[in-house]
Amino acid sequence: MAKSSLTQRASALSDLPNIVDEAFEVPDPAMLSSPNADHKPRILMLYGSLRERSYSRLLTFEAQRLLEAFGAEVKIFHANGLPLPNDAPDTHPKVVELRELMLWSEGQVWTSPERHGAMSAVMKAQIDWIPLPGGAIRPTQGRTLAVMQVSGGSQSFNAVNQMRILGRWMRMVTIPNQSSVAKAWQEFEEGGRMKPSSYYDRVVDVMEELVKFTLVNRGIAGYLTSRYSERKQAGIRQAEQVDTTSV
Repeated sequence: MAKSSLTQRASALSDLPNIVDEAFEVPDPAMLSSPNADHKPRILMLYGSLRERSYSRLLTFEAQRLLEAFGAEVKIFHANGLPLPNDAPDTHPKVVELRELMLWSEGQVWTSPERHGAMSAVMKAQIDWIPLPGGAIRPTQGRTLAVMQVSGGSQSFNAVNQMRILGRWMRMVTIPNQSSVAKAWQEFEEGGRMKPSSYYDRVVDVMEELVKFTLVNRGIAGYLTSRYSERKQAGIRQAEQVDTTSV
């Protein structure tokens, strides 16, 4: 740590008697420079409907085309065959597939229909299969997230608002922009492509913003989501292990 940083840290701690010195870190601008990656931004897409003609799926496909045009590598998880949470072991093939894709991703897109004023059960089930801690690895922490919804009637934001709450709970970096497509059945051609409209333009905006945030965030997500309280607890556990070993 540079001398100036040490001085700044000592000054900050001088009037903070409750702080554990070893766990306290002054943010370092040098750590916020994203390293050059040798691969495209990796985006995982989830959608919340199993209907034969699912507008959340069609919107996901449209967003996939945009993400690939923006230079991302995209994988879509199809929830067909995914059991209800806790109704099958973690070794179920669809659960394993979902969790592996979570770890592969650097950013995600969640798209849900609005059902009874909320996100769909299919959408929630996918998220509920992802534990907040996964051993030493958090499957979602630090990854970027964009949220979108489709509605059968007038425009609403209930589903995207709920997904934002979940994204925060999963410790994801949820981008400011979002998409809500009203009367979705009017917004897609028979062949499944989205019609030109202000709704389509917003989807373009959201995917562009997601790629930008992912490019800035990747490589430094661990530093961005490093927390004093967790470093403090890790230090306590380490000290306890040393004490146990020395007995």
